[in-house]
Amino acid sequence: MANENYDLIVIGGGINGAGIARDAVGRGLSVLLVEADDLASHTSSASTKLIHGGLRYLEQYEFKLVAKALAEREILLKAAPHIIWPMRFILPHQKHLRPAWMIRIGLFMYDHLGGGQTLASSHGVKFADHAAGIPLKPEFTKGFAYSDGWVQDARLVVLNCMDAASRGARIMTRTRAESAVRHDDGWQVMLKTTDGEAIEAHSRGLVNAAGPWAVRFLDDIAFQDHPYSLRLIKGSHIVVNKLFDHDYAYIFQQPDGRIVFAIPYEHDFTLIGTTDVEHEDEPDKIAIEKDEIRYLCDAANRYFEQSIGPDDVVWSYSGVRPLLDDREDNASEITRDYRIQLDVSGGAPLLNVFGGKLTTYRRLAEDAVDKLAPELGNRERAWTGNGHPLPGGENATPQDLVESLQASRSFISPSLAYRWVFNYGTRVMNIVGDARSLADLGEHFGADLYAAEVDYLREHEWARTVDDILWRRSKLGLRLDESEKRRLADYLACQAPAAAGG
Repeated sequence: MANENYDLIVIGGGINGAGIARDAVGRGLSVLLVEADDLASHTSSASTKLIHGGLRYLEQYEFKLVAKALAEREILLKAAPHIIWPMRFILPHQKHLRPAWMIRIGLFMYDHLGGGQTLASSHGVKFADHAAGIPLKPEFTKGFAYSDGWVQDARLVVLNCMDAASRGARIMTRTRAESAVRHDDGWQVMLKTTDGEAIEAHSRGLVNAAGPWAVRFLDDIAFQDHPYSLRLIKGSHIVVNKLFDHDYAYIFQQPDGRIVFAIPYEHDFTLIGTTDVEHEDEPDKIAIEKDEIRYLCDAANRYFEQSIGPDDVVWSYSGVRPLLDDREDNASEITRDYRIQLDVSGGAPLLNVFGGKLTTYRRLAEDAVDKLAPELGNRERAWTGNGHPLPGGENATPQDLVESLQASRSFISPSLAYRWVFNYGTRVMNIVGDARSLADLGEHFGADLYAAEVDYLREHEWARTVDDILWRRSKLGLRLDESEKRRLADYLACQAPAAAGG
């Protein structure tokens, strides 16, 4: 049995665990991150793909959360411009839902709460002379435009892990924590991989970032008392063939007070979501319900001329948000802010992470390590907010990279160059290598997926299965048919195990 020692073991390979691992190893701590499945295989790949302040949270008086998220939006846009970019949102106005003056005040606050903002400010829109008005029903004559950010959510998790690994962290996917025993001077954690390997790992501190399983980890793995409970709120999304031919996204107010987004997605599709439904089952037993599909179709049909129904859905996904139970009756009004609990009363330090949202992950990680590091004798300063890019986001704008790639490799189509750059940034040359033709990229699986990209994902991004590649590292699952997916599965089965490491 392998026996390994670390300053810190992080349980959970979602965005919070990945961010904490990156922050901690960058301060000089030795770190092991353990994930039972693939990176971002649950909540962190099931978001609405937004880096945003949360406009609707202003109505819930969550001003501190919105300000924090808007400030983080600026940091993340600079750290990963290849997977995070600005997007303009259109809010059609319906005066019976919210008066125009209320929306103007809210948008003014949204423009200024986060401090210095590089994105375009909000303004009024008349749909008769605006591209965003074309797909809308004629009763919508005016609205508002404002800015937020779009993100490749699962890739954000992977890039944090790649950066952590490049700084010395060990990232172990498909590895389950079977027990965690607390001693005065450290933790003894028994791990088992899906390949059957048993590992005994020791650390001076432990982070519980297990997301929907955070409470279960404390109850059933670590056997620790805790004062918190989680409410699992299911959010579901549908994808349909594109409903409009421009780059604006929409935010639609609903009669029940909720909002639903309709977002241009992967060039040829529209993403619509999300729902807020209490989830009482196991966190991994989750799928969109018929009522949710109908709700999202109806939400879009209230605004768009082109009507959609369940038969138009080409893909759907669902995830559960592990939100702190604040006794709020309405699921959509439960706080999205996080709670960090540092427990040093029972021996070695234990840090629990509850709640949170994608946009504030970096700040959560910084706050977590600020609390935990001094308990481990480490007083290095926080560093992730000071312009350190994530892998692929270094020293070049994505558009310049697209042009450079096409200039040096004319056999690469504009669409492939664009997709590669806006997934991998400067790391795209690790895929291209010395290739001088499409044939040099290896086996072609369908769409624009070649073996060179698959091999890169296996070697550098911990990808092992078809779903890892087609739904989390990319969204090519929307474009490959079943026979092409089987060919990819056969290729992966024939490859030797990859030692991924950033």
